[in-house]
Amino acid sequence: MLKETLAHLRHLVAFDTRNPPRAIGTGGIFDYLRANLLGFEVTVTDHGAGAVSLYAVRGQPKLLFNVHLDTVPDSPHWSASPFELRVTEDRAIGLGACDIKGAAAALLAAAQASDGDAAFLFTTDEEANDPRCIAAFLREAPAFDAVLVAEPTKGEAVLAHRGISSVLMRFAGRAGHASGEQQLSDSALHQALRWGACALDQVESLAHARFGGLTGLRFNIGRVEGGIKANVIAPAAELRFGFRPLPSMDTDELLATFRGLAEVAPAEFTETFRGPSLPAGDIATAEARRLAARDVADALELPIGSAVDFWTEASLFSQAGYTALVYGPGDIAQAHSADEWVALEQLQRYAETVHRILTRQTP
Repeated sequence: MLKETLAHLRHLVAFDTRNPPRAIGTGGIFDYLRANLLGFEVTVTDHGAGAVSLYAVRGQPKLLFNVHLDTVPDSPHWSASPFELRVTEDRAIGLGACDIKGAAAALLAAAQASDGDAAFLFTTDEEANDPRCIAAFLREAPAFDAVLVAEPTKGEAVLAHRGISSVLMRFAGRAGHASGEQQLSDSALHQALRWGACALDQVESLAHARFGGLTGLRFNIGRVEGGIKANVIAPAAELRFGFRPLPSMDTDELLATFRGLAEVAPAEFTETFRGPSLPAGDIATAEARRLAARDVADALELPIGSAVDFWTEASLFSQAGYTALVYGPGDIAQAHSADEWVALEQLQRYAETVHRILTRQTP
């Protein structure tokens, strides 16, 4: 089945679905999917801002496979065109080959090689942190026993991962000459730096928290800017930070804690994006959902891997009440990199496993 998968992947990589710029419409790659999903009832929906979904159903499936088709932008470090698939002895190289068009190609190959019940949801907004496609699907909430979300997990079923929260903070000070005595509140940049030190101490205090093989809180101050010059007290500063909580952590409590660390109340504290952990819910609910996902993986004879630090949209399905797990070919270490690649062995194994599942449909 590898030959058929690579043939589809060659076409899928050739379509420009970079996100940004989010210039994705209902033609192009979706025309290709429609042409290769004969026998399926297909619905294509434009959710705006480059978010397009294709929902394809054949028969009465118990499982839903989800995969995103958008990619990150290519970097100038590619050694050849990112839109032309290159196949070597052991890997397929192309933009999105690992994350995660390889899985999409395998789904097409497996569907064409079987006539079993099947359901696929293809989306194009995962890389934008703007999950319109999944949100629209969840409003309809079709009944499925489980959802398998394709992301690079080296061909192992992942049952748990961290959530994600991104925050914008603004600090307000008062401009003046830096030669004079200052109060903490005078400089917006001093406020931001003092807050940052307290935040890092807070993160260190959570180093021993655990859930499902994950430890501690991941935290990053990604951007600080403000001020005018070295001898002017900074009247304004902006700071952006993000953290990735364990499934057992309460994101609202963490946000309240981080906001309260500011010695002077910030001028603005806005969460710009949130994604729940997998499994979603409080600690008891999350553990019950993790065990349910493990039962699905066992029933489908999928090898179970370790929990991961990166975020996926599987958590959105979990939050909506579905049993969800992450399963796909490729290694996250190759995702978003120049000359991105996926191992041929993993592509073949994934395609064959999906074909077996579609033939048997035993959740």
